[in-house]
Amino acid sequence: MKVSPEFLLAIMVLGAIAAVQFFKGRKLNLMMMQHYLKAIEDVVKPKDKDYIWIGGYVGFRAFYKIREGNIDKFEYTLTLLPRQSILYFPISKIINRHDKLYIVVRPYSQIKREIHLIQKGYYRFKPKIENEPLLQKDIIEVNGKQYEALFEKRRDIELLRQFLQGFSNPLNVKHISLTPKTNVLYIFMKPEPETIEEDTQHIVRFVNEKLKESPFDT
Repeated sequence: MKVSPEFLLAIMVLGAIAAVQFFKGRKLNLMMMQHYLKAIEDVVKPKDKDYIWIGGYVGFRAFYKIREGNIDKFEYTLTLLPRQSILYFPISKIINRHDKLYIVVRPYSQIKREIHLIQKGYYRFKPKIENEPLLQKDIIEVNGKQYEALFEKRRDIELLRQFLQGFSNPLNVKHISLTPKTNVLYIFMKPEPETIEEDTQHIVRFVNEKLKESPFDT
């Protein structure tokens, strides 16, 4: 099979572009990981910490022992789009859409009832919720966006609605929940470098103030 000079030139150009994008994208993702790590740690001030590298330049998991206020542990997983790959990045934008941050906070106070707020239309496949058949359901609106509420008692909705509205951009928050079985506050959101510190402060205040007040006692 004869290969034309034009085809070879195109391959060489594509290879050069891919190489440049790899180094630029890798540097950007590493800078973003460092930024998120420092911003979150500056707020939560962990007594002890551990990390698991997810692989490549995708992200990491962090495990913090806080042991202060109402927070025992603060854990999160950060996954970034593959900015280093000029070929896979467009596909990942379609599949994964954006960078993702999954936060799990383990308070000292006891969560008594389960409640979820899930942004409608976000999930292609609805997340599995173990007690879903036992929960009541309703639709609420926050900042013009609809959320599906799954709850045991309706009055708990307002607690999470106010929490959601306190984020720098509530539309970035895709799923929040309080789960008594594991006694955790869970937040799944699209992080933004400019506001991650503000949003982390908001989460810490909520756990130390609102959850410490034991709003589920009655």
